[in-house]
Amino acid sequence: QLQVVESGGGLVRPGGSLRLGCGASGRTLEFYTIGWFRQAPGKEREGVLCITQDGTIRTYSDSVKGRFTISRDNAENKVYLQMNSLRPEDTAIYSCAVTLGFSHQCPTTSAWFDYWGQGTQVTVSS
Repeated sequence: QLQVVESGGGLVRPGGSLRLGCGASGRTLEFYTIGWFRQAPGKEREGVLCITQDGTIRTYSDSVKGRFTISRDNAENKVYLQMNSLRPEDTAIYSCAVTLGFSHQCPTTSAWFDYWGQGTQVTVSS
């Protein structure tokens, strides 16, 4: 059984930065494709970024281009989401997810992700 846990959320002012972490127990994340997703109040969940086993990255949301990056730290068994130049519209619950069926490409939709964390709240406000 794989348990996924996010960390690093919080309150930040517009223009600030946060780094979210995605960890897992029971599996080694370096062998899997990992995605970050977010859901704002009253909105549907949307994909943010995804990274494959071999480091290929897919950006799901144009709104984060140039501001957010995704990376792996295999020694720590974690995947990070670095968020810079945060905006109020980035406020959401951020979740990471693991897909077992796509090791070398990022799925087109969240439906292909098998294991999800409970999410961490990110609030961007002055």
